[in-house]
Amino acid sequence: MISLDKAIGIVRQSVSALKGEEQVALVESLNRVLAHDVVSDINMPPFRKTAVDGYACRAADLDNPLSVIEVIAAGAAPQKNIVQGTCSKIMTGAPIPNGADCVIPVEDTEILSDGTIRFTGKKPKSNICELGEDIKIGESPLSKGTLIKPQHIAIMAALGCHSPIVSVRPKVSILPTGDELVEPTEIPQDSKIRNSNGHQLIAQVASAGAIPIYHGIVADTEEATEKAIAKALTESDVVVLTGGVSMGDFDYVPRIMERLGVKILFDSIAVQPGKPTTFGVAGNKLIFGLPGNPVSSFIQFELLVKPALLMMMGCNTPYAPIYRLPLANDYTRKRAERLGLFPVIVNSNGEVEPLEYHGSAHIFALARAHGIASIALGIKEIKKGELIDVRSI
Repeated sequence: MISLDKAIGIVRQSVSALKGEEQVALVESLNRVLAHDVVSDINMPPFRKTAVDGYACRAADLDNPLSVIEVIAAGAAPQKNIVQGTCSKIMTGAPIPNGADCVIPVEDTEILSDGTIRFTGKKPKSNICELGEDIKIGESPLSKGTLIKPQHIAIMAALGCHSPIVSVRPKVSILPTGDELVEPTEIPQDSKIRNSNGHQLIAQVASAGAIPIYHGIVADTEEATEKAIAKALTESDVVVLTGGVSMGDFDYVPRIMERLGVKILFDSIAVQPGKPTTFGVAGNKLIFGLPGNPVSSFIQFELLVKPALLMMMGCNTPYAPIYRLPLANDYTRKRAERLGLFPVIVNSNGEVEPLEYHGSAHIFALARAHGIASIALGIKEIKKGELIDVRSI
């Protein structure tokens, strides 16, 4: 049994970036990884523009009434220059007319009886966005290895990068094992349960930007399991199984993996939940044997599998951020021989509140979770107000 940190290190050292890239439509690039820097072909803003609705004028003239010489809408070009005693009414985002050095907000003005306007505010601000102050031609706001999120799509759209080049995606075979499983379309009878793991993993793989390949429920026989794993290894870059990796009479996945040429690098982790997690390699392919309980498989996917998938795509930020936050209430546990992980929410005061959690089969505890908190090996109690690590999910 090894530590979680060591397990993460072993997985990291085993990952090889996939070769290949492809060009995709902008809206299809979400959760993909940039294969090249995005270089700006324009200045942003592309012209001096106003940050507020107001009046473009000269700051030196603000002690006197100003005559309005034109109205400048967003998208329209100014037709007149600002000279002493004049101003132009201007809408947010519109170009600044020549001669103006500030824009006074509408709420800081009043209209006089003769139609002129007067500044009623205090010390004026410029309220002008300068040419290229956000980004200049030739600069790279997004670098190779960026995991594309909605804000990155906005940036690419602004820069005309309508067909970004992204890294190819790993194919991930998903094999839930167990004769106790039935698909969600069925009503479980007797000792059966619905297969939540398989569908959870499909969603987790897709959310990580990879391609899920669902193989269906694998029967609890050595022959069926070996056939399924062998097929998965030929069809995918990563194989993820759930169940069959602990010490039960039917848990023969590790020996099947070895028989198929998989080199097992670890088969248990000093963590709760998720102790019976197996990881191995077959050439440049990765295979993960995750526990059968859904919370265990969910957490170990987030900790081990997801970062591996992102690294295979060349992502330069593969790990979820960890925050140090104060605990809202005392937290205790009965045993402390492993690193403890449990679902939490962060309340409006920025404090961590543990959720009701009955163990690694209690998938409903994740429904409201903002993150997974950890309590170190050997520690049974954390007092209210103490800082605790929370990994976002």
